[in-house]
Amino acid sequence: MNWQVYIILCKDNSLYTGITTAVQRRFAQHLAGTGAKYFRGHSPLRLVYLEEGHDRSSASRREAEIKKLRPKDKRRLIESPENCLK
Repeated sequence: MNWQVYIILCKDNSLYTGITTAVQRRFAQHLAGTGAKYFRGHSPLRLVYLEEGHDRSSASRREAEIKKLRPKDKRRLIESPENCLK
């Protein structure tokens, strides 16, 4: 199965990192308030980063790596060639 790692920009300028097999469906869940608890206090604005081609294990590892990054490094990642949205 093709797992994806994604970053969502929130209205308060914070960044949320997650994994899924269907990024559009997952974003819709976050918008509807049925996704992660994080979005109870942070309104999702738009998808800003996407990595594809992972299995469940590598997606989880990559998510953990990204979550450890400083915000400025996450923003650098969003602008990088690794971003499948570019």
